Parts: sequence; structure tokens; C-alpha cells
Amino acid sequence: MTYSNEIVISHPRTHIRATMPNGQIYEAPIGTLASQLFGVFMPNPPVPIVGAICDGQLRELGYPLMWDMNLAPVLLTSSDGARIYRRSLVLLLATAVAELWDGGLVSVRYSVPDGGYYCKRMDSTPFTLQELDQIDAKMREIVASDALITKRIVPLVEAVNLFTTRGYDDKVRLLAYRMRPELTLYTLRERDDYYFGYMLPSTGLLQYFRLVWGREGFILQYPRRENPTQLRPIRAHDKLSRVFHQSDEWLRRLDIEDIGRLNQIIDTPERLRELILVAEALHEQNVATIAHDILHKQAQTGVRFVFISGPSASGKTTFSKRLAIQLLAQGLRPFTLELDNYFVNREDTPKDAKGDYNFESIDAINLPLFNSQLLALSKGEEVRLPRFNFLTGRSEAGTSARLTEKQVIIIEGIHGLNPRFIADIPLELVYRVYVSAITQVNIDLHNRVPTTDLRLLRRIVRDARTRGYGAQDTLNRWESVRNGERTGIFPYQENADAMFDSALVYELAALRPIVEPLLLQVKPNSSAYIEAKRLLSFLGWVRPIQADQLRQIPDTSLLREFIGDSILDDYHPMHAGE
Repeated sequence: MTYSNEIVISHPRTHIRATMPNGQIYEAPIGTLASQLFGVFMPNPPVPIVGAICDGQLRELGYPLMWDMNLAPVLLTSSDGARIYRRSLVLLLATAVAELWDGGLVSVRYSVPDGGYYCKRMDSTPFTLQELDQIDAKMREIVASDALITKRIVPLVEAVNLFTTRGYDDKVRLLAYRMRPELTLYTLRERDDYYFGYMLPSTGLLQYFRLVWGREGFILQYPRRENPTQLRPIRAHDKLSRVFHQSDEWLRRLDIEDIGRLNQIIDTPERLRELILVAEALHEQNVATIAHDILHKQAQTGVRFVFISGPSASGKTTFSKRLAIQLLAQGLRPFTLELDNYFVNREDTPKDAKGDYNFESIDAINLPLFNSQLLALSKGEEVRLPRFNFLTGRSEAGTSARLTEKQVIIIEGIHGLNPRFIADIPLELVYRVYVSAITQVNIDLHNRVPTTDLRLLRRIVRDARTRGYGAQDTLNRWESVRNGERTGIFPYQENADAMFDSALVYELAALRPIVEPLLLQVKPNSSAYIEAKRLLSFLGWVRPIQADQLRQIPDTSLLREFIGDSILDDYHPMHAGE
């Protein structure tokens, strides 16, 4: 063995290398911000860059690069990018209102279909049209100044004192259950606030928004991901709005306006038991109301077909069965028609952009056969129903059916609100129900809980329990599912005769102990990791319902469709002619 007397002096590195999605490598001084590199990599992006992916982790544009890494821009067209933009827009709104009315407060209630948040003024009369114009002008002034949005980490006790002094009771309640000893605050124009998730580095990027006045509140409109530099015309969504207002009123009566208040109830066993019972009673009351309306419409117009439609994990199956039971109780004899049996032969099934069979497409259904058989059944004729053989991929002859005088057909499927689906059926014979988790209790006044997240958590739990899918599999499929909903379901919501809000105010607390272990199994280097991490962070604000308390959830609950042990799993309404 030989030794060298030569001494090698190692100089500290001064530069990092960032590898972009196209393989290009950029060298820059250590501490260079992600936004600075994007300015070189994409000097004129087609849509705004609002964040960064650094070695598979979501970061802000102001993130300093300290080592070699893979770097990718987050565009406003992505789900993460849209969340960053909307969150920053709420901060802009809250700051403008606070400056105009000396600490005035607004509450973000829920999202509206054309892209926007329905907001309300707190502790005062609603804004007038002139006042809303003032807010708009102030927001645009702040955007034009490109004011910095900075963040700092403070001890939890400092944050609690800050929000206590301001009278932000919602945030004080929320922080009472925080496990970490610190909190990240964002600052805009010397005003600190807490927001769940990342922000833009400054206000200059917030070019696209509109304020739309309403009698009791207003809409803070933002661009949709599909067209991120344009604002859609705001259409009337009267039926959906009624559901939102009904939910707001119900939550106000129960004094559950935010996650902090929900956590207080969960920590009190007697109040939790009462909350579960009341929430389930409200569901049952709404189902019974819809059943009574169907009975009334049948007497008036001879309704024969009840279509149940809604997005993934909305609870359509359980709702359909509970509706069938209520119809039976009111003297009607329902039976279900399985839409899957009307699939076209496999070789005629349309394909998606990837070349895979698209069973979600309306053209995957044999619409002429479906419409002609429904017409025949409505006339009291006997019909030979089809049966789809999933092994051979072909349609075969099934059983015969005929409607009696007091029978209605319940048909569950995603296309039930699409006029093309029942183009040949007289509308007086049809009753349509839209089912979805429409509302949810928010984190606090400025941080809302998307009901899309609630449905995603439901689906992760159900997929793991019934299909053996991991959370990673479900997360990877979710964007494709959402695309189908945006084109095939949401545009037709207002065609419904009735809307059923399938959300339960306590269910996030019930889902947390079940879904958390599933999300923790998502691999850090996977494409689903960022989303899993976001959901885990959000769930951390919600107190979990303990295992013994989960038994208090009724076995007829819609939530049982996802967590299991539903008494309705094996229930099937009677068949035609029985």
C-alpha cells in the first residue's frame, strides 16, 4: 500500500445545476430562485408559471435552489397551479377589504361552477354594488403595484395572540388543535394571515379576476384551468345555489362554521353522537322529500323514469337504494335498470386519446335501444332487456320486463342529466336527481375545503376496500375521472329536478383514520406523492373519530358505501312485473 504526500484542497461549490423537463441543464449560483431560472428557461410562457416542482416536491416560485436538482414549472393550467393562484387571490381580496374597512372581514363560502368563490361580508350588512366597485379598484391597485407576498414562521403562541387580538375566532379555534409548535404566516402590505398552502411571490401575476355582485354576497371569479387567461360568463345556477344556502343555514343553526368548531364537537362524545344523528336525519329527510315530489309528479304527469346522476364517489348507489325504500313507503314500486347492460359491443366502444376503451363516454351506451325500450316500457309493453357479457364484450338477450301501474324505473348513471341521453323520451315521464357532495365545512373563513377533495378521499377508501387499489392507483386515475366529470356531468347540473347534497358534516373526521394509512403508502418518488402529501397535510387539521365511535354511524348511512358495513349492500329493489 502506498501513500501520497499530495494534499488536495476542496473548494466549496458556488453553483448548482438544474435539469429542466426537456433535458436542458442550467447552471446558476447557489440560492438562485426557481422563478429566476424559469425566466431564462421559459421567458414567454403560454400561460402563467405560478409554482415549481423541485425533485418531485411542490415549491413556491421564491424557493431558493441550494443543490443540483430536477426542476419543472407549475403552470396555471395544472391543479396545483390553480390552487396557488386562487389562494393568492383570496389573500388579495382579504387585504383589500381589511384596508378599506379597517380590519373588515370576508368569508369564502363555496365554489361556483363557472369558476369563482361565493363570498360574504362578515359581521355587517352585505356590500353594496358601489362598495364592491371600491374593493375591485383596491385589488387592482395592489396588483398594479406588484406588492410582495412574503412568509415567515412564527411560534404558535404568537399566531394565536395575533388572531385573538384581531377577533379571528375561526383561526383561534383551529390553532387550538395544532400539534406543531409553529405556524407559517403570509404577509401582504404588512398584514399577516394564515393560508393553507403555497402562494405567489407577488401580486403582479393576479391579473385575471372579477367581482360579481349579489344581494346577500358576491362572487370572486377566477379563470378555469382549461382557459387560464379568460373569465367565463357567470350563468345562473339557481338550483345549486339553493342547496348552498340551505347548507349554510343548517351549519349556522348547528354552530359548525369551520373545522375548529367541528373539532370541538368531536372531542365531546355526547355532542358527536348527536351530530351524527342529526346529519343522518337531514339526509333521510331530504331523500323523503325527493320521493314525495316524485310521487306528486307521477300523479300529475305520469313520471315513469327516475335518473340518478352525479360525479364519482358522490354516493349515487346508496342514494338510489334509500330513494327506492322511500318510494316503497309512499306506495310506488321501484325497480332498477342497470345501465351497464346497454353497453355497445366492445368493438364499437369509443376510445380515448390514449387509445383505451372509454366506457365513460355517452357513445359507449346503445342509445337507440335504450330509448326505444324505455318508450315501450312507458306504454306498458313487455320488453326483452339486454344483458352485457363482460367476458365476451358483447350484448346478449336478458330477462323480460313490463311496468305495472304503480312502478317507476330507477336508472343510475353519469349521463342521466344529458338531454342527448334520453332524446326520444317525453320529459314529463322523466324525473332527474343530481347527487354530489356539494358542500363541506371549511377550514376557516379564508381556507375552504373543496368538495372534490372529499369525493377523492371517499374513492381512495372505497377503492382500497372493494377493489384492492392502493391510494397511488386512485390518485393517478383521478385527473382522468375529473376530466370526464367536467365535460359529461357538471354542464348539465341545472337540468335536475332535484339536487341531493350527499356530504355529511362529520365525515372528514370519520374518513381520516381510514384514509391516512393509505395515503402514507404512496411512494415519495411517484407522480401521486405531491397530491398525497397535500391531502395528508389538510387532514392533519381534522380531529379523527375514534374506532369505537365509528360504530355510531348508522348501517344505512351513505358514508357506509365507502367505509363498509352498509346494510344496503345486498339490497336490490324489486324487478319489473314482480
